[in-house]
Amino acid sequence: MSKIHNFSAGPSILPKEVIDAAADAVRSFDGMGLSLIEISHRSKNFEAVMEEARQLVKDILRLPARYEVLFLQGGATLAFHMVPQNLLRDGGKAAYANTGVWASGAIKDARLTGQVDVIADSSDKNHSYIPDVEVPADVDYFHFTSNNTIYGTQYQTFPKSPVPLVCDMSSDIFSKEFNAADFSLIYAGAQKNMGPAGATLFILDPEVLGKTGRKLPAYLDLRAHIDKDSMYNTPPVFAVYTSMLTLRWIRDNGGLAGMETRNRAKKELFYNELDRNSMFKGHSVPRDRSWMNATFMLNNETLAGDFDALWKAAGISGIKGHRSVGGYRASMYNALPIESVQVLVDVMNEFERTKG
Repeated sequence: MSKIHNFSAGPSILPKEVIDAAADAVRSFDGMGLSLIEISHRSKNFEAVMEEARQLVKDILRLPARYEVLFLQGGATLAFHMVPQNLLRDGGKAAYANTGVWASGAIKDARLTGQVDVIADSSDKNHSYIPDVEVPADVDYFHFTSNNTIYGTQYQTFPKSPVPLVCDMSSDIFSKEFNAADFSLIYAGAQKNMGPAGATLFILDPEVLGKTGRKLPAYLDLRAHIDKDSMYNTPPVFAVYTSMLTLRWIRDNGGLAGMETRNRAKKELFYNELDRNSMFKGHSVPRDRSWMNATFMLNNETLAGDFDALWKAAGISGIKGHRSVGGYRASMYNALPIESVQVLVDVMNEFERTKG
């Protein structure tokens, strides 16, 4: 079988060595003669996995000692509700930035809990840019989405905030260096840069919890998960184990600095071709272009069939754009090798040569 170049937006590409090790563990885990997915999550063997996964997050992000790391379930979608339940005071209000579908989903769910002020909004231009924001001091927290998979925009610098800073980093966590200690709470679905679908990472300063004045169901209460070391209920064992393997891979390949170098080279290779090539245009404004999800389209849509035939013949998969934007989307997560980006660039170049 010829090589497939996987540009899927998520669930997305993982390092081959991670997939191989995860597959081995499904057959037989830790010398037990049992599969990873059939042993007790309370066994010492899996407890060691959970502890290592959490510690790797702390080490890679250089988190302060007080910070907690949790692997939960429900995706970022459940986190949309858990965040205000745990941080928004009865009678208080929160500030949000609306930069796309997932940010607007977080806003919608937060409004079920209390007052939300949208202080920045890019919907006027189909979320093709990151709006400027000045965070007020009279809110309980400020929430934003760091990278927008559908529209291909990304915060290149993070907002300064006088209140607790909360971020959905589902699609760009561990992709480049940043100061995690600037945030009171970060959450991220595993299925982009960290592992398979099924686990959601929470990184938080516990000092922001317990101030809302409301009682929560146990599963929605982040303190309950902290008290049980991220195993209040049966965790998604395969997703946590594969995330642990991916975190090892990130650590062994230079940590955040290594990922940033790797991802910078890929995004520069692609965007240089996009800007040079007369057949294409980008959706997002250049200053806010995502390193993870490059959105682009043809200048002449009648040639879509010809371009599609070229990239499919080259073994490229997963570049069809989301219906909200159309066109194409090349997702270049950590594990995607630069060689795959070069194949896409070569296809774009050939398309211009033959159809331009």
